[in-house]
Amino acid sequence: MGIARLGVAMRVWPSRIELAVVGVSLSTAMLIACSDAPVLPSAAFHTAREHSAPADREWRTYLGDPSVSHSSPLDEIHRGNVGQLEVAWTYDARDVGPRSTMQCNPIVVRGVLYATSADTRVFALNAATGEELWSFRSAEPNRSQNRGVSYWSAGDDERILFTQSDKLYALDARTGIPIASFGSGGSVDLRSGLGKRAKEGARLVVTTPGSVFEDLLILGSSTSEGRAAALGDVRAYDIRTGEVRWTFHTIPVNGTPGSETWPENARQNFGAANSWAGVSVDVERAIAFIPTGSAAFDLYGGDRPGDNLFANSLIAVDARTGERIWHYQIVRHDLWDRDLPSPPNLVTVKRDGKTIPGVAQTTKSGQVFLFHRETGEPLSEITESEVVGAAVSGERAARSQPVSLAIPPFARQVFNEEAVTRRTPEAHRAVLDELRRMRSGALYMPPSLEGTVLQPGLDGGAQWGGSAFDTETGFLYVNANEVPSIIQLANVKDLGSVSGKSSAQRRYLAACSHCHGADGRGDGGAVLSLIGVTDRLGFLEAYRVVRDGRGRMPAFGEWLGWYEIAVLTAYANQAAEDVVTPETHSPPDGREGGYVNVGFRNFVDPDGFPASRPPWGTLTAIDLNREIIVWRLPLGDLPWSLELGLHGLGARNYGGPVITEGGLLFIAATPDSKFRAFDKMNGELLWESELPAAGFATPSTYEAGGRQFIVVAAGGGKLRQPSGSQYVAYALPAASAR
Repeated sequence: MGIARLGVAMRVWPSRIELAVVGVSLSTAMLIACSDAPVLPSAAFHTAREHSAPADREWRTYLGDPSVSHSSPLDEIHRGNVGQLEVAWTYDARDVGPRSTMQCNPIVVRGVLYATSADTRVFALNAATGEELWSFRSAEPNRSQNRGVSYWSAGDDERILFTQSDKLYALDARTGIPIASFGSGGSVDLRSGLGKRAKEGARLVVTTPGSVFEDLLILGSSTSEGRAAALGDVRAYDIRTGEVRWTFHTIPVNGTPGSETWPENARQNFGAANSWAGVSVDVERAIAFIPTGSAAFDLYGGDRPGDNLFANSLIAVDARTGERIWHYQIVRHDLWDRDLPSPPNLVTVKRDGKTIPGVAQTTKSGQVFLFHRETGEPLSEITESEVVGAAVSGERAARSQPVSLAIPPFARQVFNEEAVTRRTPEAHRAVLDELRRMRSGALYMPPSLEGTVLQPGLDGGAQWGGSAFDTETGFLYVNANEVPSIIQLANVKDLGSVSGKSSAQRRYLAACSHCHGADGRGDGGAVLSLIGVTDRLGFLEAYRVVRDGRGRMPAFGEWLGWYEIAVLTAYANQAAEDVVTPETHSPPDGREGGYVNVGFRNFVDPDGFPASRPPWGTLTAIDLNREIIVWRLPLGDLPWSLELGLHGLGARNYGGPVITEGGLLFIAATPDSKFRAFDKMNGELLWESELPAAGFATPSTYEAGGRQFIVVAAGGGKLRQPSGSQYVAYALPAASAR
């Protein structure tokens, strides 16, 4: 096979022939990797390396460093000159599609920026210019979001590790060629070892990059939240070979600590309790901090009585062995989808004149839990909050839940009549009427048949973008959503059927309603409405999405036949026309008893605005030493608010902040497509720029070629915003940079 057909470019050097990967697929790259001829870095790659800076002045790890600080010591861009920032370079990551988004936090290592496209094409750029150096696309279909990659090196061996759907890949960091000795020809099947449901095709993807410790990659996963979810075990992979070195069982094995909080044989009958948000690592102490999510099914747990350790827990383990050191369960027997949404920040705090190593976990409930890093002792008071109201029949809710209120919450804790929108008299009246038909008014109130209002909503509070920590001041910076959600169950024993549509309804309820709701309307944000989906995409493309999966959508083709997929696609398109009530449902797949989710949506007024008073999204600075809020402000605006001349109301937001030694906090995250810089001490807005699409990702800042850059992925695709494919890097004008 000739070089041109291999998809590589040849460069002749005085003593060697050099091959630079140009958009190769996995199968093609493996042919190159297994050939006798060495594949060497390109001249352009060497040029990029000449622009490198010391490690602490780059961005070598997802979210900044193993402690997840979101911070940088760079100060070339500061309060006095941030207004001069201009676009230094842009890169079109391509792969834009209907409702695609980019959530990647790029890393920068030795002058080279590594990132991913919406379709998880991995690429390397000259960090100073944005020039593409190599590109890799797996032959496997992509079924998940990707938030970044990991870098590891030992001598001349440099690797980029990344996940796509249910595979873990290792690439040569210099060329983009898969490492043939890693796993099976460069990749590892992440389903292996996760039980029967994973083998049978239960949803299992990895969205967040693994955490590197020595020669290990510590990795969690994202699973279904339905009854057939795969196990959520956290594993450490040998970076050289791809072998599993240790496993932490988030649903305990019979007879091991925590198993007493589950029914017998829990690992055979239940799933999830997974760590999808990422892992923080104290490198010096060799401790990994694992945040976990809820057990499945996540809105009803009558069949999983007990506290359900280690779901909804912060777990400290020996990073070399996976042995548990301590844990704290933040939500017992979760019924509210209160996953721990981001890797915790490793912080230092002052107590009684002493500096103490701490770990701070923000939550969807809008609270900060703070623990001693080594012992797990709470460093801020934790009390108990009663679970209010009766649960549905068969449910055994915990009597109370831990709450951390000594550090003031960064989001409102309850939704009641006083919190109802007053945007217009009509909106106020409509929301109030709906509210009075449901349950509300407590932080922890079980899901119900009539509907329960959850505040903060299903997206938080805090979310996957994470928080930033400033070691100098002890300030924690967190952006939050402030929109209530409605959670609602229906008892399948009471469900009837609609003539001619019962089979399609049963399949829809079993496969789709858990996310999209029984009416197909989704939640208005991350979970899209299915109404008219075949009109938007065309039936064939909608069929392919159901069959192959996309983003958070699992691939139903792994367990449904083509005819069943076609019927499901057709029914999902018009589910809202058959408004699903307890009188019009059929039991899903013949299952007796139990409940299905029929609500799972944001609470909005008739015009699509949040049902609550603004702000609808916030940015907050919290002093962990004094346990006070230093400043808090509305973050961004909804585009449809701006169309009505309404400003400063805040908006739902995705993607976290970055802080610098120059006194700045950078954040995009909002649907108004703005990228902003605030004074990190007082919250004053100092600069903003219009992005080509909304930047639903955490930015990165780094030095290359003697200049400081700040880069963000502008991928749009959420909160009704069009998709984009641009990475945009800003810097001071070359003449004014130091």
